Amino acid sequence: MRAEPKPLVVVVEDEVELANLIATHLESAGMQTQICNRAAHAMRFLKNNFANLLLLDISLPDGSGFTLLEELKGADINVPVIFLTGEGTETTKVRGLEMGGDDYITKPFSYAELVARIRAVLRRAESKTDLNLTKNVRVGDEPFDFCGAKIVPDRLEIIFPDGTVEKLGRKELGILAYLNANQGAVITRKALIHAVWGIHADVRSRSLDQYIVKVRELFKEHGLDLSTFRTVHGIGYIFDPAGVSKEGR
Repeated sequence: MRAEPKPLVVVVEDEVELANLIATHLESAGMQTQICNRAAHAMRFLKNNFANLLLLDISLPDGSGFTLLEELKGADINVPVIFLTGEGTETTKVRGLEMGGDDYITKPFSYAELVARIRAVLRRAESKTDLNLTKNVRVGDEPFDFCGAKIVPDRLEIIFPDGTVEKLGRKELGILAYLNANQGAVITRKALIHAVWGIHADVRSRSLDQYIVKVRELFKEHGLDLSTFRTVHGIGYIFDPAGVSKEGR
């Protein structure tokens, strides 16, 4: 029986002894840790690695934890965050939570409570993604039309004008949903991969193109015109039902 993977917690704390002590307690509680003593180090790490949670101090030698969180969101790196800081004013707490922090713990703190709070945030984060069909589509998203067919996300179905219903794979659904949400704009292959698979996914353009071929073949089988869904050579794709662009073929 395979052991459950250990969650990775990134500890962003400039006090080296405290960071090491936190890491020791978390690892004893069955977690993996990565210590970053600077905001820039944390940013570099999270750009290239998946993490389950970010334990974030506000006062860092090279910037603010608030600024780091904003930069992460701007780079579409979404990771649950617990602020762990000596700054305990109500204004600071409110700011941290309103920015998207999942919890706020002030120093000094109990390690048992810290572990319990981390586990609570991890449980909430896991249940939140239970409704995700892909990174960009959730169960309950509204149906939408694409080149004459009706896409129904919560049933993973595509309904054609003649009433025929076909099953749709999750990735194909994510691709169609992203194209539909960005009508008239040229979408690079990388942007489409990041939108559907996630920013850290190891997916090649060739794999994406294979999914696109499957989508095109499905529509063609049902006699639908795909002239508004075009390839932009060397770049990516465009879905342009309003005819606002001349890009693509």
